[in-house]
Amino acid sequence: MANEARAPDPRTAPPPRDPKRGHHRVSGAPDKPPMIPFSPRRFLWILVALFALNYLFVALFAPPPSRIQVPYSPFFLEQVRGGNVKEISSQGDTIEGEFKRERRFEGDSATHFDTEVPTFANDRQLSELLEVQRVRVTAEPPGRRSLLETLLFSFGPTILIVALLIWLFRRAASGGGAGGMLSQFGRSRAKRVEPSQQHVTFEDVAGIDEAENELVEVVDFLKNPDRYLKLGARIPRGVLLSGLPGTGKTLLARAVAGEADVPFFSGSASEFIEAIVGVGASRVRDLFAQAKEAAPAIVFIDELDAIGRARGGTQALGGGHDEREQTLNQILTEMDGFEPTDGVIVLAATNRPEILDPALLRPGRFDRRVAVQPPDAVGRRMILEVHTRSVPLGDSVDLERLAQSTPGMVGADLANLVNEAALLAARRGHPKVEYEDFTDALEKIVLGAERKIVLGEDDRRRIAYHESGHALVGMLTPGADPVRKVSIIPRGQALGVTLSTPEDDRFNYSEEELRAKIRVALGGRGAEEVVFSEVTTGAESDIQQATTIARGMVARWGMSEQIGFVQIPQDGATPFLPGASEVSEATRELVDREVRRIIETEHEGVDALLRENREKLDRLVERLLERETLDQDEAYAAAGLEPVSAASRSSAP
Repeated sequence: MANEARAPDPRTAPPPRDPKRGHHRVSGAPDKPPMIPFSPRRFLWILVALFALNYLFVALFAPPPSRIQVPYSPFFLEQVRGGNVKEISSQGDTIEGEFKRERRFEGDSATHFDTEVPTFANDRQLSELLEVQRVRVTAEPPGRRSLLETLLFSFGPTILIVALLIWLFRRAASGGGAGGMLSQFGRSRAKRVEPSQQHVTFEDVAGIDEAENELVEVVDFLKNPDRYLKLGARIPRGVLLSGLPGTGKTLLARAVAGEADVPFFSGSASEFIEAIVGVGASRVRDLFAQAKEAAPAIVFIDELDAIGRARGGTQALGGGHDEREQTLNQILTEMDGFEPTDGVIVLAATNRPEILDPALLRPGRFDRRVAVQPPDAVGRRMILEVHTRSVPLGDSVDLERLAQSTPGMVGADLANLVNEAALLAARRGHPKVEYEDFTDALEKIVLGAERKIVLGEDDRRRIAYHESGHALVGMLTPGADPVRKVSIIPRGQALGVTLSTPEDDRFNYSEEELRAKIRVALGGRGAEEVVFSEVTTGAESDIQQATTIARGMVARWGMSEQIGFVQIPQDGATPFLPGASEVSEATRELVDREVRRIIETEHEGVDALLRENREKLDRLVERLLERETLDQDEAYAAAGLEPVSAASRSSAP
């Protein structure tokens, strides 16, 4: 099972290495205690605790004397004449002193006091009175702390902070090598997953069998290296996984580590980059050192293009001494330093392999490239089976049919679909997830969430004719994708939606099929022209779609007799002079004329088709206004047509 931890076979495990090389830890050698990494938040909390302790210490063991403010006359003078003043100290016009016996004034009682001497008071008489009563007059306030207490309580926090810093530096130096605490800045941030924590295997990967088969050798080499070493075979040092986002590149790398039962070091390429040049290279060295020490192991670098972009050209105007290039150079150096018996394999993932530096892709580094393609219908069904393992499904759920209705979706999309369906079923109070929950979740993902806006009757009818025009043209045009759903409920940015998807995955299109897509895109505007004899702004996305297809036919796929078997660059930029055009003005004008000709030709055909089938269009509109949303069977029934497969319609005369 995928969740079981398998112990390595002692017969196939690689022999222990020489400890001087540092590739394997010596059996029985005591491990150094793990060093707790320096945390600024933890350090701040320690400082706060030290200040709190210092405050409590001063408050408990050396609290300042409690004083009361008394008037100079008559209270202070009466106390002096009565012989109750023990000592005083004067600073300016302020007198601080201590009574022999505790006195009360305005509800407060204390033995220490202070008072203010008026400027018109007779200082000589006061001095004589103090002398007669034998009051001790000092040059400093009474009760002042000693020099030792002053130093202790004034500089106590500073002493504690310095002592804490010295302790941290010594502790980091003893546990982190010569670099000490500062070396933590250059340590790798890659997450290490031990074999006992790795529960993902090939059983959790579905729909990408071709990519999975490419990695079977890697797993077998990590399990049985002697089998390959005896024959002089060398396992690829690096395997590059490339594909669209969400196709399962990271999941596949984790599955390789789970199948091989080896430590898995996982990190993103962007984690190596810092503002200080050289930090990224230091982190790369530390990562590969840890991997060699834990060999056999797998190092996985996600989003490799963040640091592996091609050097030179217009992307590197600042030269070759920046942090990204230093990090890339260190990765190249580390991969060159692998020995066939090191047992460390580097897996990397990227969405843009075409921009990687050629030095990464040469043999000896990433010398095996695995393309992770979007799954077909069978693969999508297998992926849905994996993601619905823990989801209670109703009897109405047909994963085969659901997989066929999700062309182009990858593993992440299907996982999101299952989760959205489960959330929707929970909100509706269903005990199990039904097929209706999946279809509604699919509509939300593909078409957008419903918008609660109020439309007038005229707008609803115009939108209904627009969407019915798309649907009817799709039903009657050979080679068009079957109509799956028609709705006049606003979703996302659209006021209405017509969903058409192929029955099978398509990897190649004929010219007639592309023209059918243009006709379907023009169906909404055509219906408005036929019925209302005027147009609206609702066809913006339709115009964009039709223009993109027509321009591709002319400039990319050689489907224009005027242009011929020639590809016309879409943007006029070149690697050496961005913005410069490689296409003559005459050729560009010819491309524009051909694009316009194709669209106008299909537009005339769409208008004629809708006029001939005006009765079917009206019936479809009335049914759509009544129900607001029609599925495939209801839409075809409202138009008086039978659903026909795309293959049958493409072969129809």
